[in-house]
Formats: sequence, structure tokens, C-alpha cells
Amino acid sequence: MARPTRKAASRRAAGAGAAKTGPASAGKADGRREGAASAPLPEKARRQIRVLKAKLAAAEARIDELQAWAETDFLLDIYNRRGFERELARGIAYMARYGTAGAVVMLDVDRLKPINDTYGHAAGDVVLKGVVAALMRQVRSSDVVGRLGGDEFGVLLWNCGAADAQAKTLALEEAIDRLTFVFKGRAVVAGASAGVTMIGPADDAAAVLERADRAMYARKAARRGDSALRDFRR
Repeated sequence: MARPTRKAASRRAAGAGAAKTGPASAGKADGRREGAASAPLPEKARRQIRVLKAKLAAAEARIDELQAWAETDFLLDIYNRRGFERELARGIAYMARYGTAGAVVMLDVDRLKPINDTYGHAAGDVVLKGVVAALMRQVRSSDVVGRLGGDEFGVLLWNCGAADAQAKTLALEEAIDRLTFVFKGRAVVAGASAGVTMIGPADDAAAVLERADRAMYARKAARRGDSALRDFRR
């Protein structure tokens, strides 16, 4: 069996010495790092952090503001279709999770186009503002009102059963029917047709709005038929 040479023995001794001193040296290095980490930040660095936090808060506020603008009808100060659909989707999810009831009413202003054509769009804007004011007087603060199109509006009714939803739909329709506007010395009545649908746990926003839209057009056809029948009887 070959004996180790003196040079090899020296290398082994040097390695053993390094192994013994290694952990102690590492510990000292860790201590230096911990000391550096716990040292207070310079005042300049703290100022920069404060500035960055303020800029972040301002950017987040700006994002919220732009989001609100993107979902608001500026003429009427209510949700536009995008905002209403977002609120409806949230409402559907909440109702499905907690087993609560709700409904969507869709309304169409019956004679907005003739008013625009005869008296101008400024008169039409007055009618739309009057319609919104009438709707807001009839709903609760938890309900949601939105403009879905030029002369179409949606109302999301929270915690509302079928009988109450139908009664509220008629009340909304009647409130708008009672509105009278005066343009160029003439009294003008716009009127509205309203349809309602209940929200189911498996619904999505598109399905609810489609059913409400069908109900509204059925109601509009019925009102036209009633009007034609009254005119015929006269």
C-alpha cells in the first residue's frame, strides 16, 4: 500500500484548516449583512419612497376616474350600457351565491324620435333627463339605473320577487307616461313601454337583457294595439 507523500499531506491539512475557519467566516459575513439591512435608510431614500408612493396613489386614482368615465353616460349622469352590464353581472353572481331574488326592467321611450325630429335634439335631451328623474324617484338607492341605448333604459331591482317586480315595472311605466313637456308652446308626452324578467341562478347578463328586451317589445306592441283600438273606437 502506497504511503501519502509530504506534499499531499500538506494539502489535506490546509483543506481541513479552511473547513474549520469557513463557518466562522460565513457567520461574520452574515452578521455584517444583517447589520447593513437593519441600518436606517438615508433621508434621501425615504423621500424618494414617499414620492413614488404618492405617484402610485395618483395613478390608481386616475385609473378609477377613467374607469368611471368609460362606464358613465355624461348627459344623464347614470351608467351607460357597459357600466350597467358590469353591475348586472355582479348582481347575478351575488344572487346566485346567496340565493336572493332580483329582476331587470327594460324601458323604451315611445316617442323620442318624433320629438327629436319635430323639436330638435335639445328637446330630446330634456325628455331623457325627465325620464331619468322619474326613474330615480321610483327606485331604491340600492337599485341600478342605466342607459342601454339612445332611448332604452335598464333598471336592476335587488331583492325583488316576481309580483313586486311586475308592480314596479308598471309603476315605472306610469311615472314616465305622466310626464309632460312643453316645446314651442305645445305640450308633449313621450311615454314609455316597459318589460321585466326575473334573474335566475344560471343566468348571465346577456341572457337577462335579451329576455327583458323581448318583454319590452311585447309590451310596446300591446300598447300600440291598445292605442290603435282606442283610436278606432273614437
